[in-house]
Amino acid sequence: MTGAGSGAGSAAGKATEPGAGTSAGTEQPETGPVPGPGRLRADRPRLAVIVGNSITGDSRVQKTAVAAARAGWDVTLVGRSPSKRREQSVLGPVTVLKVPVNSHMRTIAGAARRRPRLRNQLTQWGLPDEGAWLRVRSSHAAWVREHTARIGWLEQAADDPRAALAKKALKSWVRLRRYAHKGRGKLYHWERRRTEGPIEPRADWRADWPELVDLDLAFGPVIEEIEPDVIHANDVTMIAVGARSAARLRARGRHTSWLYDAHEYVRGIEWPDAVRRSAFPGVEEAFIRRADAVVTVSGELAGILREAYALPEEPLVVANAPVREAVSASAGERASVRDACELGPDVPLLVYAGWIGPERGLATAVEGLAELPHAHLALVAGPKPNATLQGLLARAEELGVRERVHVVPYVPQEQVPDYLSSADLGLICFRHVPNCEISLPTKAAEYLHAGLPMITSSVRTLRNFVERTGVGEVFVTEDPESFVAAVRRGLARRGELAARITEPLLRELSWEQQSAGLLGLYERLAGPGTAARLAPSEVPWSVTEQPGVGKPGQPQAGSGNGTGNGPASGAPQALPGWRSLEGTPVRLGMGCANSAGQLAGFARALCERREDLSAEVVMHTHDQSVIYPADIYAVGERTGDLGFQLDRARRVLGSYTHYLADSFTPALGRLNGGHIQDDLPSLRAAGIKVALLAHGSDVRDPERHMSRYEHSHFHAADEAILSALAKKSARNRRVAAKSGLPQFVTTPDLLDDLPEARWAPLVVDVEGWAGERPAMERRRPVVVHAPSKRWTKGTERVVPVLEELERAGAIEFRMATGVPWARVRELVLEADIVIDQFAVGTYGTFACEGMAAGRPVVAFLDERVHQNVGIRPPVVNATPGTLHSALESLLDDREFAIRTARESVEYVRTYHDGTYTAGVLEGFLS
Repeated sequence: MTGAGSGAGSAAGKATEPGAGTSAGTEQPETGPVPGPGRLRADRPRLAVIVGNSITGDSRVQKTAVAAARAGWDVTLVGRSPSKRREQSVLGPVTVLKVPVNSHMRTIAGAARRRPRLRNQLTQWGLPDEGAWLRVRSSHAAWVREHTARIGWLEQAADDPRAALAKKALKSWVRLRRYAHKGRGKLYHWERRRTEGPIEPRADWRADWPELVDLDLAFGPVIEEIEPDVIHANDVTMIAVGARSAARLRARGRHTSWLYDAHEYVRGIEWPDAVRRSAFPGVEEAFIRRADAVVTVSGELAGILREAYALPEEPLVVANAPVREAVSASAGERASVRDACELGPDVPLLVYAGWIGPERGLATAVEGLAELPHAHLALVAGPKPNATLQGLLARAEELGVRERVHVVPYVPQEQVPDYLSSADLGLICFRHVPNCEISLPTKAAEYLHAGLPMITSSVRTLRNFVERTGVGEVFVTEDPESFVAAVRRGLARRGELAARITEPLLRELSWEQQSAGLLGLYERLAGPGTAARLAPSEVPWSVTEQPGVGKPGQPQAGSGNGTGNGPASGAPQALPGWRSLEGTPVRLGMGCANSAGQLAGFARALCERREDLSAEVVMHTHDQSVIYPADIYAVGERTGDLGFQLDRARRVLGSYTHYLADSFTPALGRLNGGHIQDDLPSLRAAGIKVALLAHGSDVRDPERHMSRYEHSHFHAADEAILSALAKKSARNRRVAAKSGLPQFVTTPDLLDDLPEARWAPLVVDVEGWAGERPAMERRRPVVVHAPSKRWTKGTERVVPVLEELERAGAIEFRMATGVPWARVRELVLEADIVIDQFAVGTYGTFACEGMAAGRPVVAFLDERVHQNVGIRPPVVNATPGTLHSALESLLDDREFAIRTARESVEYVRTYHDGTYTAGVLEGFLS
């Protein structure tokens, strides 16, 4: 999450960020007494907060959702998916849905604009684009090369009169074709030049910017499934979505109100082309008067909107301000912008936090820095490359001040004031553009909550605010000399200016104060009786977006057993099954892959068997992760945030006594680098005992595996994946060999790759997987296959065999891919036979879970590697070629199948309930 400077931003950028899927189901009314604080009730009023971006980094919509959840609303936050699939997560008690947006309407509109006319058909010769022309050109070149070669061959038969005649004719034909091709090319490009260029607007927002219709197609069904009482449509990209969804819900007989939150003055934006300059003001004009209420970010913009659109009442002003309660909640423990710049306390430090674009006027600050020889400038910038930022740094290089310009990362939005507070002055250098003139930017409130006086340009609203409150100095916009004078005055008077940042002013500019009116508006829009249905909850303002499904606070299927979708609240929490980190002699940290929930299984097993041990599981996630129980979740990109890294450093280096590095992932985010090797000096200096844990492809040698097994899954990997896996596993093996650290592997075949390691078997909740229904009692047994990744399990080779047996009526085949692990558990307990992998040579977590459920498991095993550790797994051994006969043997000999199922349960009790694994780890943990 990138809170620094987040807020209104440029609608020009958001307009192209449009998202489909399903939402939370309809809740049923609850009977009985009214719930007290902190207890959810089923008939709470529902609020849908919708925004056309990916939510991450949009502090306004996140704080809106949390404020409503604290007040007792059942909140769903709907945004655009950054991937091509629907994503679901949680923000404390808020369900977060991110839906993908197709470009169908944009494609249709583009095709209509390119629809061929008669002249176009004659000049373009049916070629739809430049790529088609290049293919024609290549085809012509090939024809010329072939026929000029023939001319050369005819030249060799010069004595033959017929050859001479054929050569002359062929030369003429080639020359004619060349002239025709050249003429065709000129005609083709002449027409392209006539038809290319800016598209003229049609004064219809649907035709001018059809992406707005794509947004409605994606968001609408999701919102309408939620059936909210109130829809909060953020920014102009959502105004049509909110209006249409509310209207459709009303047509069904549901009372749904909607409000439009105008983040910017749409007519004042410098749109990059004529069609957007027409479309976005057009769509606002079409729907703003249909809204049940309008909200905006400043009093001045409220007045402009009322006058421009003849609104019946003044829009409610809700400024985007920091959460006062969260400021300085743990100051001194969080990241500091001065620390990020590596500057001492006496160095004058100016800071700018927020979006870096041309309209932000930061060139003035860079120019002025040349006349401020002792001052440094910190630019808080996002991780994506930015042309404006690169231009500023290049100019700083030319002026000889580059070493005094520091680019530092964003931190979570609730940490922004504390992060900035170590600077001396906050900068706002806006140029005179309409949206910068008419509102107080979010960063102004963030600076004041950080205790920073401001140096601001003379844009209207900012200038009036600073002159009224006396909390800063004003300079003439885009005048470096005036900027330098203002900074000198600000540094000289810093104490005096900071003293004017009073508590009443901070309360006025707090989200608690600003959101109060918004919450009242929600109640009014939802209608009489809404207040009685609310159940206020003590939700921390500091909750962050975490992976998860469903409503937090409700039990997640399989939580605590290493196999389900674990809870994912905003803060670290105790989870069933293990003792969260506390003052025990052994404090074990584990992270960060949590493959198949194995770290959760290890934590539970160790805490159950050792009173002197507590554990903390950290899991890094990405958009395709299956979520397993953990104490701390971190979305992949967040591990690069300085704030997250420093928080992890304090937690790990200050609390852990032992650390189990899972799949060689780093312990401190990416503070030192992306590999556990990079963190080892810090961990050793803190006296933390470290061990390495490997699961499979993190250390498995692809070349050796492919040479050993005909059906190795590496044979199915494409070249790029194979190269990446080979490189990664080779590095991990080198680090393990050189580090001298204790090494553990969860499957015995990996002992060939890490010969110094010990086998610490996979851990499953044997009791949790126990099923009451015996296996193999059906005439037609149910066979389940649930690959996490099809190519790693040999799925493509075995599915045809299973489908053939199903068509013959011998089995009922069920395959599960991409479903929550809780559903996989249900499938296994309903099954008679479990099919694991046929491409690795050993059994995995899914096979252990099938055995624990009392089901015979079929998989491909290399018996040698299992004999080397003295085990004989009761797995029916088969290859893709022998799978058919292996299944027939189970079907024909039911007693053998039932006996295998019984032996399987005993086997996992012996090796995979955690007791054996805890014993193996004893030496490392003692």
